Amino acid sequence: MKTYDFIAIGGGSAGFNAARVAAGLGLRTAVVDGAKDLGGLCILRGCMPSKTLLYMAEVLHLARQGAKFGLKIPSARADLAAMQARKQRIIRDFADYRKKALQAGRFDLIRAHARFADSHTLELSDGSRIRGKHFLLGTGSVVATPPIPGLAGSGAWTSDDVLDLDFIPASVIVLGGGIVACELAQFLRRVGSRVTLVQRGDQLLRDHSREAAEVVRAALEEEGIEVVTGTSLTGITRRGKDYRVTFARGGRKQVRSAKHLFNALGRIPNTGGLGLEAAGVRTDTAGRIQTNRWQQSTQPHIYAAGDCSGPVEIVHVAIQQAELAARHAGKIKVLNPVDYSLLLSVVFTDPQVASVGVSERTLREKGVRFLSASYPFNDHGKSILMEANHGFVKVWAEPKRGRILGAEIVSKDAGELIHCLSGPIALGATVHDLLRAPWYHPTLAEIITYPLEEIADQVGAKRA
Repeated sequence: MKTYDFIAIGGGSAGFNAARVAAGLGLRTAVVDGAKDLGGLCILRGCMPSKTLLYMAEVLHLARQGAKFGLKIPSARADLAAMQARKQRIIRDFADYRKKALQAGRFDLIRAHARFADSHTLELSDGSRIRGKHFLLGTGSVVATPPIPGLAGSGAWTSDDVLDLDFIPASVIVLGGGIVACELAQFLRRVGSRVTLVQRGDQLLRDHSREAAEVVRAALEEEGIEVVTGTSLTGITRRGKDYRVTFARGGRKQVRSAKHLFNALGRIPNTGGLGLEAAGVRTDTAGRIQTNRWQQSTQPHIYAAGDCSGPVEIVHVAIQQAELAARHAGKIKVLNPVDYSLLLSVVFTDPQVASVGVSERTLREKGVRFLSASYPFNDHGKSILMEANHGFVKVWAEPKRGRILGAEIVSKDAGELIHCLSGPIALGATVHDLLRAPWYHPTLAEIITYPLEEIADQVGAKRA
């Protein structure tokens, strides 16, 4: 039986990067991945395919808005087959690069599914066994199917199905109000579908501020999407070729019908079938692997990173976690755990929602005092000329010196703009530090100076 120093289960962003670091430290390393296609969720079915399609839909949307800019564009419509062909070309390039990296020989690549026979032994789907001194679980997540009557077995689409559509659906009901639901609901509407979004909670994007959620909701509704929040889903049925979604709202029964149904009710850790009980690895009630600050599970030699362990489902965080785990397994003496106070998040709706640092909600819950200021994009020169008036920038800082604690931007290209603040926050910069930097006019980025100046004035007044 072959024995390795480090085995990564899953060849996505977490597993690949953990293996890369482990091999670089001289550990005898293997990656075990039984998926049909190599590459991982982000490349194959998540970040890259979704953002490719979203950008194409944005170009289509802008073309249709030509009259606002004094442009005569006779017509603009989506060709889903052509869009899919372009997406596949792009994704194939990324996937091929990852596949080559996995097969480059720095570590063994074992094409099989795996489950623990005991805490140091894996049973592989080809009937063989391997042993490991250390393991990294990077198995990602799968679509959740909540116990809503009629949902299981309904044939509802998942995000995989929507991302592979080669035709324009006449009508779609989107179940959910999270990132995937909002992004793909807007995509479907822009390519020509009638879209109804049904959310159980009272706001969209529950992990973001209510202010941000309301801006996104207004933008979706402006484009013709029916957004229904605060519902209790009671049943899903078929009548002829139509799906019927029944829910209670405000004490009244309501029904919506559409040709297609999209389940965007979240994802759960992909930890079933790994034999975690045999390994002595505990999970929470949602199946998420419990880890400490070094990404160690309840078995110290078994680490976990990415969607299967949380606390967030963000690729760059998964990579940070995985690299930390590999270095810890490799006995590197000086290590720093992942700093979640620097958390960076982007939602690729239009307008985008981006945040960095500790949220206002968290600060309030912890009783931390802070100053905050915001400024709207509908009063900013560059956004006005771009017809990008939805949204705001908001910054919060500690009161004594004005050290920036976090920020939120809701706007066109917010995912790019937030990086104006992510570096300074990581370096402990104050509002005064950022105001010493030049900000070019007219740019979208210069709007960030307005809340910075307001907070600086408040800090100055307190000093006086």
